[in-house]
Amino acid sequence: MVTWIDALARTRRQIAGALSRVFSGRAKEDVPFEELEETLLRADVPVSLATRLVAQIEEAYKGLRVSRRDMLRKILRDSLARGAPTGPFAWPSQPRPVVVLVVGVNGSGKTTTSAKLAHHALRAGLKPLLGATDTFRAAGADQLKWWADKLGVESVAGAPHADAAAVAYDALDAAVARKADVLIVDTAGRMHTRQPLMKELQKVRTALNKRIPGAPHETWIVLDATLGQNALAQARVFHESVALTGAIVAKLDGSSKAGFVFGIAQELGIPVLFAGLGESAESLASFDPDEFVDALMGAEQQVTL
Repeated sequence: MVTWIDALARTRRQIAGALSRVFSGRAKEDVPFEELEETLLRADVPVSLATRLVAQIEEAYKGLRVSRRDMLRKILRDSLARGAPTGPFAWPSQPRPVVVLVVGVNGSGKTTTSAKLAHHALRAGLKPLLGATDTFRAAGADQLKWWADKLGVESVAGAPHADAAAVAYDALDAAVARKADVLIVDTAGRMHTRQPLMKELQKVRTALNKRIPGAPHETWIVLDATLGQNALAQARVFHESVALTGAIVAKLDGSSKAGFVFGIAQELGIPVLFAGLGESAESLASFDPDEFVDALMGAEQQVTL
């Protein structure tokens, strides 16, 4: 299975050289601060955070009694702290079923991630049900059903071009009847700039709430890590429309722009719950801020600071 170290290899390579020179510089004039800030920005670390990092590292050369590496690690870790879970994600004991609405743009990896969430629930000893409300894409429901069959879980899908809100209602009705613990509703991919599609997403939420007041209990966005800050821009629009409660970062193992993850907590105030570290059902990992930062900084490398 892909590890955090493996998954962040591309982003780490983006910043490794600049970090090494900062850590090894003995005098302030030896340290390429401008290069460090530019490198962090290329890795899609938010501008405000990159500027603050460089300013605080510069301050370390004025007599602060702390290693530059420890300071950098603490700042990065603290930037992920807002709303972050205190440990690995655990499915809530109530309500039953807990309804999770999975949203995002086309190609972000929503359907595969929905299946991985079902696998995660299975491993927790729960009974998940997958709801396929992607009625626009011809193969959308088929892809989710294929995953459901592979995992050995039940699924509910609508006919092509059926009303997505009606399919969501039926899926929740089935989850109640079949005594499922978790309903994972995979929605159609939609461009965040298309208001009619965003309104339809709101209709899906309304239908779920009509069947069980308070549903969906969670609304999670799947973000393609290879898009960097563009993924964060998408999340802002979704958040304004459907009030996101968490984020899942997919395709992290193929991204050189993983620095955008720091912006999710900083700018949206929602936690990163999971990260996709590969293609298999088992490759969805609970997001660990400490492991993320250590892997980003190359904790496996022996660096003298």
